[in-house]
Amino acid sequence: MASEPRASSRSDRKRTVPPYMEAISGSLGGTVEACCLQPIDVIKTRLQLDRSGAYKGIVHCGTTIVKTEGVPALWKGLTPFATHLTLKYALRMGSNAVFQSAFREPETGNLTYKARLLSGFGAGALEALVIVTPFEVVKIRLQQQRGLSPELLKYKGPIHCARTIIREEGLRGLWAGAVPTVMRNGPNQAAMFTAKTAFDELLWKKQEGDGQVLRPWQSMISGFFAATIGPVCTGPFDVVKTRLMAQSRHGGESKYTGMVHAIRTISREEGLLALWKGLLPRLMRIPPGQAIMWAVSDQLTGLYNRRFLETAPV
Repeated sequence: MASEPRASSRSDRKRTVPPYMEAISGSLGGTVEACCLQPIDVIKTRLQLDRSGAYKGIVHCGTTIVKTEGVPALWKGLTPFATHLTLKYALRMGSNAVFQSAFREPETGNLTYKARLLSGFGAGALEALVIVTPFEVVKIRLQQQRGLSPELLKYKGPIHCARTIIREEGLRGLWAGAVPTVMRNGPNQAAMFTAKTAFDELLWKKQEGDGQVLRPWQSMISGFFAATIGPVCTGPFDVVKTRLMAQSRHGGESKYTGMVHAIRTISREEGLLALWKGLLPRLMRIPPGQAIMWAVSDQLTGLYNRRFLETAPV
């Protein structure tokens, strides 16, 4: 008789999608997101790097780029951006699933909000150090270049850009802005994963592990709202990250010596609100991007759930 409760708790334990499936679904969602939203990312980067007021806003920045550099300029840096998102989401979703598995209650498989926040922060910090920082350094260096003529550009492409940075600045040059990137991505993912689960439950009555598969439009709404919290809170770290990544340490002293110095310098020279430059295009890119990613990811994990988990023996 003593063994019956333990058997019952094992049978009631929530079945979860394995980390590798979470990683695959996230990477495919990231590829779709990159192709759709690259122009917004280019505009965000140009606005964050604009110290002279050359661009009057999102629309003016976009039209100026098209007028002076052509429509393809809005997809500058797409290759590193798409590769970066594919790898980033694979690592983010997979590592978050691993962290969550470690933090789950052994018998029931339940996950507290504290454990969910820690899992999201760990996934965000890991992706920032391993994937995000070097790819964004290359992407930002490519995006800040004006014009399309190869002979006038310092960086001819992603690989050439990475090689040039390593040759001129050393391997550490690819990790410029790593600290503010961690400070941005960690809280972002902690908020996003926790809020996504909360919105799924609040809006659609979906409980984790209940086998329910949301429709794509439902996943998009939950993902959109969940992704709006982080960018507002971490805007200064995103601006500082972009400034640190954009500056080259080759051939002269750097304007910003680190994260704290950059925050002080920007707020002193350009005003406190300058630390939230590019927030609107960031909000135009990240929540829709996460909506797209979650729509793809939830469908793939739902398909896996129907085909394998629901038919698996208890």
